This record gives sequence, C-alpha cells and structure tokens, in this order.
Amino acid sequence: MYKRAVIFDVDGVLVDSYHAHLEAWMRLGEKLGRPVAEGQFIHTFGRRNPEIFHALWGDAVPDSEIPRWGDWKETAYREIVTARFPVDALKAAGFLLAVGSSGPPENVRIALEGLGRARLFDAIVTGAEVRVGKPDPEVFLKASAKLGLEPHSAAVVEDAVAGVEAAVRAGMTAIALVGTTTREALAEAGADLVVASLRELTPDHISRLIDRPA
Repeated sequence: MYKRAVIFDVDGVLVDSYHAHLEAWMRLGEKLGRPVAEGQFIHTFGRRNPEIFHALWGDAVPDSEIPRWGDWKETAYREIVTARFPVDALKAAGFLLAVGSSGPPENVRIALEGLGRARLFDAIVTGAEVRVGKPDPEVFLKASAKLGLEPHSAAVVEDAVAGVEAAVRAGMTAIALVGTTTREALAEAGADLVVASLRELTPDHISRLIDRPA
C-alpha cells in the first residue's frame, strides 16, 4: 500500500496557544454577555487569569466568581487546542505522522503529551538531532528517513516562512498555517496551500496535494 506522511512543526502549529486562548476568552465573553475583541485580548496575553478578568471587564465579574469562570475558560482552552488539528483523522486514514521541530526535545515531548497525542506519531525529530536549522531542509529530511519514505510522499505543515522554505527545499508538499506570519509571505515562500486553520485540512485534501503531478 502506498504510504503518505504529514510532518508537523510544533510551536504555532500543533500548539497554537495564542489563538486557542483568544478563542476561549471570546467564548467566555459570549457566555457572560460581555464580548471580547482581539484588540482587547492581545494586551493581556501571557498574564494570569485574575489579571485578565480585571483588564477585560474591570469589576463587572466579582472576585468570588473569578476562580469558577477561570476554570470554565481553561476547560474551553483545552478543548480548542486539542481539536485544532486533524491528527486523529490522518492517522485513521493511514497516514504516517511525524514531528519536525527546531525546539529542544523536552519542549516537544511536553507539548505532545499535553495534547494527549504522543502515541500517534511515528517519528520525532527535534533541534537536538540537526546541525543546521530551517530553512535548511535537514529536519524534514531526517523525519522522512525515520518514516522510511521518500520526501515527495510527505507534506509538511508549518507556520513560518523558514519552515515553508525548508519543506520546499526538501521536495515535500508545503502547507502553511496563517498565524503570526501573513498569508502573502507564506505564499511567496512557496507554500502549496495556505490555510487559516488546521481544521480546513482533510486526509483527502492532503492526499491530493501530495499526489498531484510535479
């Protein structure tokens, strides 16, 4: 059977904490009848929940209620961050899965374990295993080698220009996720497809991209 693979970057792709937190706060705002816009949230990112409550809504949410609503928001965050990527569907469709990250092994391990998906990945390559970082294709070529596949049988999902360029140089299908980098910059880097969310990707869609004529 012909095998295909998808190689994921971690930061900004499998773990997109900024947008997941933003969406969770927006859901909470809707539930409380106090809408949250990104322009409000961006200045609070990285702060503790009680501080964010006060920054967004002042004293409108009583201090006694903040722990309960903070727990509600964190539950929403976990649901969002684990539903944001199509790993389960790809695995069920027979894809081999890998991580190709410039990050240290400990960070990659913690991220995958936190998502509850570590068992689904057939190969992991971290910054500790490569001599040259992206846009050099080494990290992705090592991942495909660990999977036992030729580069043209793999797609890479990245959110950075250097990562897209590395995928192109590796001879792989380059899928770009819009995050901190603009759609235009990712397309100019050579992405075969640019998406706003990983939920736009399906196994059939990725298969067609990999199998298209060169």
